[in-house]
Amino acid sequence: MKKKFLAVLLAGVMALSLAACGSQTETTEPADEGAEAAAGSYKVGICQLVQHAALDAATQGFMDKLTELVEADGGTVEFDSQNASGESANCTTIINGFVSSQVDLIMANATAALQAAQAGTADIPILGTSVTDYATALGLDGWTGTTGTNISGTTDLAPLDGQAEMLNELFPDAQNVGLLYCSAEPNSAYQIETIKPILEEMGYTCTEYAFSDSNDVASVATAAANGSDVIYIPTDNTAASCTEAIRNVVVPAGVPVIAGEEGICSGCGVATLSISYYDLGVATAEMAYEILVNGADPATMEIQSAPNFTKKYNAEICEELNIAAPEGYEAIAAE
Repeated sequence: MKKKFLAVLLAGVMALSLAACGSQTETTEPADEGAEAAAGSYKVGICQLVQHAALDAATQGFMDKLTELVEADGGTVEFDSQNASGESANCTTIINGFVSSQVDLIMANATAALQAAQAGTADIPILGTSVTDYATALGLDGWTGTTGTNISGTTDLAPLDGQAEMLNELFPDAQNVGLLYCSAEPNSAYQIETIKPILEEMGYTCTEYAFSDSNDVASVATAAANGSDVIYIPTDNTAASCTEAIRNVVVPAGVPVIAGEEGICSGCGVATLSISYYDLGVATAEMAYEILVNGADPATMEIQSAPNFTKKYNAEICEELNIAAPEGYEAIAAE
């Protein structure tokens, strides 16, 4: 009987000892391992519509800043950056690939890329950049500053009234303003619809010259140069990729171009109200960090604008057209 009692007592002691050991193992797990796991490892897909200076800078700013922020938090981020070579159909293919590989976030650089992302997924967070007007791009009515969906981002729209004032400041005696843009880009059409009545109120006669793609840029630019004292080109991806063709028309014709962004201005314009696309990419990365690391909801994140606008001029083309360097303007850096 005593032997049986001792055996039971010994079994109880061993059970308590094992329980204590289990408790000790659970409470001594290294705290830093948990912290590193919380930082996360992320895969981000980037779809850029076309290669040109502005969009390239936005992508680079995005990658640089998001890498910095995530690594500072102890995590890692991997980018799959792809270029659609100016074809909307390629954007769709790229986005579908991102959805299939289940990336954690999609960055859509330019309107066509954003539209493809919107059509491709309602679940993966999407951030746009280099997009002029989100309501127009996404087909949203009753715009409030947020999309209410899995989409948010940054806009590259410089104040259109400020651009009109710039044109008037530099060319007050001009009468006919040609509005040159790509009709296939909704955001370009939005800018033209917005700035046209502002210019007309200033007394200018405005005529729209719309090209459908890069194939007819030169012929439409020729018509614009023949009928205009000055030409306005909005933030337009097709125009940005065809600045050499536009310059070859407008400079020999002696017709100055006011551009909606610096990349177009550096290629064929005389002046612009400019933003930094690199800084725009940085702002987009800060939004991505909030989504990936802190769990922010894109549906409630307001579209962010560029922080600063700068008056800039193209010294080379101004010299060719005998236009004096405007006072208070900054020369665009030579490449």
